[in-house]
This record gives sequence, structure tokens and C-alpha cells, in this order.
Amino acid sequence: MSTNISPTLEYTPEIHARTATIYERLRRVIPELEWPIHAPWIAAVNDLKRERNAVILAHNYQTPEIFHGVADVRGDSLALAREAARTDADVIVVCGVHFMAETAKLLNPEKTVLIPDPDAGCSLASSVTAQDVRLLRECYPDVPVVSYVNTSAEVKAESDICCTSANAVEVVDSLGAERVIFLPDEYLGRYVASQTKTELILWHGHCEVHERFSAEEIRDFRRRVPNIRVLAHPECPPEVLETSDYVGSTTGMIRYIGENRPAKVLMVTECSMSDNVAAEYPDVEFVRPCNLCPHMKRITLPKIHHSLTEMKHRIEIAPDIAARACRAVERMLEIQQAPRS
Repeated sequence: MSTNISPTLEYTPEIHARTATIYERLRRVIPELEWPIHAPWIAAVNDLKRERNAVILAHNYQTPEIFHGVADVRGDSLALAREAARTDADVIVVCGVHFMAETAKLLNPEKTVLIPDPDAGCSLASSVTAQDVRLLRECYPDVPVVSYVNTSAEVKAESDICCTSANAVEVVDSLGAERVIFLPDEYLGRYVASQTKTELILWHGHCEVHERFSAEEIRDFRRRVPNIRVLAHPECPPEVLETSDYVGSTTGMIRYIGENRPAKVLMVTECSMSDNVAAEYPDVEFVRPCNLCPHMKRITLPKIHHSLTEMKHRIEIAPDIAARACRAVERMLEIQQAPRS
């Protein structure tokens, strides 16, 4: 897909002054030589946001110049879903992958939701279809379906409720069922099954980033870096989780670092997240295994600028699918907002 995106903007003294505070936060993760490339785009995008009354949502796996430079809301899928439901902006720009933009649209049907690159997909989302879910229901009548938010709107529409890695155990337990169909991530499902008494019927989808990590790789890091703390995302293979010090969502990892301040840490997840967290905790040394998500990396500052300039690419969902998918997402959010005894 070709787009007429200007390759450069001028780095002027005024742009330098406007972006100096942002760069101070990013000095550890973005070389000074690169800043004149990013800074003009950051300034231009932030100007356009005000003109469009737009809000930018950025997932933890976005690059630091996006995550810290232009994003208004930052976090994991659950945090982005929550804030998408609360925003009073006219335009929502989702710096993430396609299913995240769909979720924002489900919760804001009257607003304009844009994704800077419509080809930013997800190996998990593409591993299961709505037809697959219907066939599962035929095989397991009356068994509720929990779909990870890393799924298309069509799959969500066939599900009873959604979950994220941060709340998956809570969502499964909330159903009070003996058995639950859990899809599409097999490894996340295995982790959830270890944390609940509910029997989980699993799909065999995997994240192409997290499935590449191995237990031997983690053990090698431990041999080379004494006293390192290893934090792993539950989308990793079970043997990786077994060799880690902490298992949790991206938000859980960040919370762990803030509360424990380990001297050295290895975050077993997408590479850019380490850069983004390192900017927040300069006293912690981050050892980076650096598996990149090629889909997340489709989102760039020039594409965000182009998206706001041209008001594209708009997310549209068929009304019948949207109504059912939205209910699955809203049920998840209702659990999160319910008072706890």
C-alpha cells in the first residue's frame, strides 16, 4: 500500500526547544544522533492532535519516540480498552495492531477511530476465525467461550466474554463454570489453567514474538548476568515461565519493577517494552533479549502524522458484529469495575 508520506521534516531550534523535555526522558534509549529525525514528527503530531481533538493510544510495544513522544494513553490491552471507553476526544488514533483499533471502535461507535497502518496485524488474531468458534460451540455445547482481546471483532462476536493477560484468571473464575473454552493463545491458556480450578479447552494459537523464547535462552542469560531477575509474559512457552522469577502481564511487569527495583532485569516480552520502561527507571539495568513484533513496528511517527492529516485509515465494523463483540468486551470491563469484597 503506497502512501504519500513526506520522508523528513526540518529540525529547527524551535523544534529542539519544544521537544527537549521529552528527549531528557529518552536519552538512555534513543541516541542523540537520532533525535533530529524524531523530534520534528513529534512536534507535528502533537500539533495535529490539538487541531483534531484527537487522543493517541499507544501499546507498551510501541517504540519509545511514539510511546513517550506523542501518546496520551499508554499501557497494555486492558488499559487501552478502559481508556478508549472513557475518552471524550472526537478522534482516537490507535498505535498498536488492528484488533486493538477494533476494540476502541467497539467501545466508541460514534467516534472516528484510526489506525496508522491497516496492515498491522497479529499472529494470534489470525490464528482463529469466527467459524472456528462456532465449530467449537458445536463440539462443546453450553460451554462458555472466553476470547483473549488479541482476536478479531468477528471472533469476539462469537464469544461470551473477553479477557486480557492481566485479568484472564479473574474472567475465567467469574463464569462459575466447570469447563471453559479459552482461545486463541495456548500458552496463556496453560498458565491460566495452572491458576484456576476450571478446566480449560484450549486453542493452539501462539504469539510469534513470545513463542520464540526458550528456557535455554533464559538459563544462558542467568549464566552471563549474575543476579538478574527474569520477568516473563504468560504468552511464553511453559518451560520459559518455569525458569522465570515473575510471570505477569506487561502492566504486572512494570508494577513489579516499580515495587522491587531489581538492579538487573530481563523482560521476556517484546523488545520495545524494555526501552519504554527503562526510560521510567534509570536506576535499573535492562538486559534486552530483543524479539521484535513486526506488526507493531509498522506504526511510525510519519504514518501517525499522515493518519491524522488525511483522517485515515478508519476502522469500521458491521453493526451486527459490533453489537455482539461489544457486549463481550463490556462484560470484561464490568468485572474489572465491580466492587471487591
